[in-house]
Amino acid sequence: MTVTRHAATVRRFVIRAVMVLCLGGGPVVAQDLSALARLNPQDSSVADTDGGIGVALALSQPVPWRVRVLDAPPRLIMDFREVDWTGIDRVARTSGHVKALRAGVFRPGWSRLVIEMDAPFLVASAAMTTGDGAARIDVRLLPAVQADFAAKAALPEPPGWALPASAPPQPASKREPGPPIIVLDPGHGGIDPGAERDGVTEADLMLGFARELKEVLVRAGFRVVMTREDDVFVPLESRISIARAAHADVFVALHADALAEGEAVGATVYTLSDAASDAASAALAERHDRDDLLAGVDLSKQDDLVATVLMDMARTETEPRTARLSAALAGAMQKAGIKMHRHPEQSAGLSVLKSPDVPSVLIELGFLSSARDLARLNDPVWRAKMTQAIRDGLAAWGAQDQALQALLRK
Repeated sequence: MTVTRHAATVRRFVIRAVMVLCLGGGPVVAQDLSALARLNPQDSSVADTDGGIGVALALSQPVPWRVRVLDAPPRLIMDFREVDWTGIDRVARTSGHVKALRAGVFRPGWSRLVIEMDAPFLVASAAMTTGDGAARIDVRLLPAVQADFAAKAALPEPPGWALPASAPPQPASKREPGPPIIVLDPGHGGIDPGAERDGVTEADLMLGFARELKEVLVRAGFRVVMTREDDVFVPLESRISIARAAHADVFVALHADALAEGEAVGATVYTLSDAASDAASAALAERHDRDDLLAGVDLSKQDDLVATVLMDMARTETEPRTARLSAALAGAMQKAGIKMHRHPEQSAGLSVLKSPDVPSVLIELGFLSSARDLARLNDPVWRAKMTQAIRDGLAAWGAQDQALQALLRK
């Protein structure tokens, strides 16, 4: 990965990016900056040029940055120290090779720009020009042979930057006694806003709802861990790791997607299944995985979490507990008069639910593609009713599960 370095005392100079992962070389340590750089969309562009792709980014000030490529699909990944990407949708895009572009917060203090390409392109040159306090980054990409591109994409990230590995299942004996631990997972975040409608993003809605739900659960005696507390990106794999590290009793993912496929109105509780309930559920699972790809996550080396015998054995015990959890939550919502999907309990191959040893559900609180659902999601009275229903469902499941576990131990 590449990091450019600059000196604040120099008024104008050009920094050549050492292409650590694209052209070879060793990692350079990034310096910390406290001020936030802003994108100038009017002076930025992504365009075809001289048989390749040219990326020009105008920033309000110089920042440390690094660049690399990832494969399947081919993507250019550019990481920056604290850049506000407001206006990225107004950047001129005249490249026929660019299929998608996404930018936003990737982790605290770092933002990311991801450009998905229709074929392999490698970085031929990269430079930052600074002057009058501002900065301009120019990157030129040229077509590459797939084998060469794959080799560059497969190079490891520097220590301290790679995503954390998934934590292994923790023996129950290591769990400290106390109230049940609920891990709340507000979907999307940061570079991945999720569904959007009328200026509202799924990421913001779910973070706000999760905070409200956390308060209700804590007051009811649960211990609560959040996979994210701010508008930051958390990869699917890391969300599972957080649940395991917390010795979670239950993992609850919170979403409000937008779907064109099938009926998309009302709340739904999803559980993991190799075969999706319907085409809409299959599309939902596929899009959630693609969101990780479009955020610049390398999924090529992720283990298949359902492949090993150990995990299959763990899931044999967990699946019936998860099914009872889903039924308890859906039942509590219906009892509270919550508007439910015509099929309130469904299943799909959702990666975020693949922890084999933690009962896990994904709750679609509603769909942003539905104006009525969006109105409900913005209604504090409805949200309070839903948080209480989830609390009641978790409590009912916990009492039932504890009784059944006691019977099994006899």
